[in-house]
Amino acid sequence: MSFQTFDAPAGGGDHAARLAQLRARLAADGLDAFIIPRADAHQGEYVADADARLAWLTGFTGSAGFAVVTPDRAGVFIDGRYRVQVKAQLDLDHFTPVPWPETKPSDWLREALPAGGRLGFDPWLHTRQEIETLDKALADSGIGLIAVDRNPLDAIWTDRPAPPVGRARAHDDALAGETSAQKRARLAAQLRDEGQAAALLTLPDSISWLLNIRGSDVPKNPIVQSFAVLSDDGHVALFADPAKFDDALRAHLGNQVAILHPEGLPAALLDLEGPVRLDPASAPEAAFRLLDSANTRIAPATDPAILPKARKNAAELEGMRAAHLRDGVAMTRLLAWLDAQDPADLTEIDVVEKLEALRREAGITDISFDTICGAGPNGAIVHYRVTRATNRRLAAGEVLLIDSGGQYPDGTTDITRTVALGSPLRDAVAPYTAVLRGMIAISRARFPKGVAGAHLDALARQYLWSQGLDYDHGTGHGVGAALCVHEGPARISRASTLPLEAGMILSNEPGYYREGAFGIRIENLIAITEAESEPGRAMLGFQTLTLCPIDRRLIDIAALSRDEIDWLDAYHLRVRDGLSPHLNDETRRWLEKATLPLETSSL
Repeated sequence: MSFQTFDAPAGGGDHAARLAQLRARLAADGLDAFIIPRADAHQGEYVADADARLAWLTGFTGSAGFAVVTPDRAGVFIDGRYRVQVKAQLDLDHFTPVPWPETKPSDWLREALPAGGRLGFDPWLHTRQEIETLDKALADSGIGLIAVDRNPLDAIWTDRPAPPVGRARAHDDALAGETSAQKRARLAAQLRDEGQAAALLTLPDSISWLLNIRGSDVPKNPIVQSFAVLSDDGHVALFADPAKFDDALRAHLGNQVAILHPEGLPAALLDLEGPVRLDPASAPEAAFRLLDSANTRIAPATDPAILPKARKNAAELEGMRAAHLRDGVAMTRLLAWLDAQDPADLTEIDVVEKLEALRREAGITDISFDTICGAGPNGAIVHYRVTRATNRRLAAGEVLLIDSGGQYPDGTTDITRTVALGSPLRDAVAPYTAVLRGMIAISRARFPKGVAGAHLDALARQYLWSQGLDYDHGTGHGVGAALCVHEGPARISRASTLPLEAGMILSNEPGYYREGAFGIRIENLIAITEAESEPGRAMLGFQTLTLCPIDRRLIDIAALSRDEIDWLDAYHLRVRDGLSPHLNDETRRWLEKATLPLETSSL
C-alpha cells in the first residue's frame, strides 16, 4: 500500500544548478532549446519517480504542464489549476510561469528562438498529435523540431530512480464482468473488421483493463506500466518487466499472452506486418517513426480499448455502487467526527490521517490520489497537497475543502465536500450556493444521445457566471472502475466533443477559488444512464453514485428553486437511508440532523 505521506513532493534540490547543467548539455548536443513534458512514455498524468522529469528540473509537481528551456529562458507552462501552486514551487529567479493555453508554445518559441533555432524533444515523451500540432504552428518560423536519440535531461540526471517493478495481480473476472479472452476477442474482431493486422496499446490503464490485471507501479493508480501489441487473432505481446508477474498471474493471463521485456518493443515494432493501429493522441511519436522506418503501413485511429473501458458494464457499475456505499460510510464518519472537534485542535494533516484511517476500515487497497485538504486560503489552491511545511491549523469561521478518494477491490471513488468550520463565512455563502446549484443542474440534466461534455459544461457554471465568477478547470473527468481516478476520454469540459454514452462514469465538480481566502468545490460521481424519452428521441441522464451529506450551513436557501430544494432533499434522504444501517448510534444521529429537509432544518 502507498498511502499519503506529508513530505515535500518529489522534485527538491538545487534547480538552478540543474538548469545550468541542462543548458550546458543542450549546447554540447547542438540544441537551442528543449521541451520537458510532465508526461511519461505512456502519457500518464501520474508518473513514477523515474519519469518525474519536470519536477526534478523545476520543482513544479502539478499533474499537467511542461517546460521549455533556452539559453536565457526557462518557461514553465501551466493551466489555471496551478497558477497559485506554481508560484510557490518555482525558483522565480530562474524559472518563469507561463499561462497556458492562453500563451501558445509556438508564440513563446518564436519570440525566444531565432530563425534557424533547433528545438529538441524526446519522441518517446510526446504524441504524434502534439508534435504535428507544434510543427504546423512553427511552419514559417525557421525553427526546426529535432527528435533526440537520448534525452539530454536523462543524461544529467545521474541519480535517477530505477523504473518501478511493482507486483502485478489478477483482477477478478466477476468484478470485470467479462474475461480477458472475451475482451481480446471483441477487440480483435474490430481490428479485422477495419482491416488492421494489429494495434499498439500504450496506455497502461487500457492494457490493465484488457487483460484483467492490476498493478502497483504508480502510486494510487492500480496499473501495470507496460506496452502491448494486440494482434487481429486476439494474441497479445505484453512488454513489461517479467519480474512483476508470478506464476499464478501468468496462469491467469493464459498462453495467448506473451510477457516480453520492454527493451524488446522497438525491435518488435520493426517486425510487425501492417496495417498497425496507432492512436495519434496517445501513442508516442517514436512508435510512429519506428514503423515509418520499416515502411509499415500505419492506421491512425483511437486506442481500441479506450471507449469499451469507459462504457462500464453491469458488473463494473455494481462494483462502483458497492464501493461508494463503503466510501460514503467513511466520509460521513469523518464529517461527524470533524463537527465534534474544536477546529483549533486540528490541522490539515490530522484530517487527512483520520480520513485515511476510516477508509482503511472501509476496505481500501489504497487512496485514489493524494487527499486535497485545504483550510482557508489553502483551499484556493486547486490541487493543493498538504506537507509538513504547509500544514495549516484549522480555525473557526473558515471554510475547509476536502477532495479525496479510495481504491477498493471493486471500485474507485472521488468526492469533494466543502464544510464550514463553526459559523458560516459570509463571503463564501453566495459562491457556495452557486457551486451547489451548478452541481445540481448537472445531476438533474437529461440530454439527447450524441451530446458531448462541452454541451453540458455551461450548466454547471451558469450561476457563477451570473455573479461574474468562474473556475479554471473542467467540470468533470472520467473515472475508471477499480482503475485510474482520472480516465479518458469522456469529460464535462468546454474542450470535450466526445459524445457521452450510457455506462460512462464522470465526476461532477464545479468550484470557486478566491486566492488568499478560501476554496469551494462540491463533487459527486455520476453514471450515465438511459433516460425516459419520447419515441424517436433517445435520451440520457445521470445517476449519482456518491453517498455523503452536503454541508447546508453555507447554503442561501432563498437562492434555490423549488426543484433544487427537492433534489437536495431527495438526495439527502437517499444518503440517510443508504448509510444509516452501517453507522453507530452517535454518527447516525449526526447524519439524521445533517440530512433533514432544507426548509424544516435549522441551518
